[in-house]
Amino acid sequence: MAGITAEQVRQLRERTGAGMLDCKKALEEGGGSLDQAVEVLRKKGLKDISKRAGKVAAEGSIGIYVHPGEQVVSVVELNCETDFVARNEEFRQLAKDLALHVAAMKPLYLTPEEVPPEVIEKEKEILLAQLNEQQRAKADKILPGKIEKYMEDAVLLNQIFVKDDSGKMTVRTLVDQMSIKCGEKVGIRRFQRFEVGEGIQKKQSNLAEEVASMVQA
Repeated sequence: MAGITAEQVRQLRERTGAGMLDCKKALEEGGGSLDQAVEVLRKKGLKDISKRAGKVAAEGSIGIYVHPGEQVVSVVELNCETDFVARNEEFRQLAKDLALHVAAMKPLYLTPEEVPPEVIEKEKEILLAQLNEQQRAKADKILPGKIEKYMEDAVLLNQIFVKDDSGKMTVRTLVDQMSIKCGEKVGIRRFQRFEVGEGIQKKQSNLAEEVASMVQA
């Protein structure tokens, strides 16, 4: 462990929540770089978590966010394997943060697999209509990137987490990090967003015409 200091171990442990021994090994493997060590721990953690894919995650927490003015409310169910983790404050805070994210970013689907094929085909049709003649000749190269962008915007797990200042962390990565930290299978089961008046065709009125009609009556 030559060259690796106790301070580096402390910093890595604070950033990742991993055990001291794991932090030491990760720093050694990462050549003393904190960023490389974080990546080492993440890869190891994801590998370990993948082994728990068959585990049942029936415990968890309901995150609720109510926007000031009470016009928008969102609910997220975040699941884990044990009640011990479900009662962890950091886990419960993540559920709340995800509810806030849903309120702000308005995802339509939880996973890419949930997006109906007809929705993707309709999106391709719309995107194709927006291309000029020259662009249409290269549609097979242009459309995949635009569909990928649509999936990033519409799918919750693909969205960039609204509270991430770097603009790089997806919701999927955030949930994976919680799995690594608590050593359990963690996942979003479902979500719902409600907004007052959403889906209702509001009547458009003209105040001047309404007053005129009342006078004539």
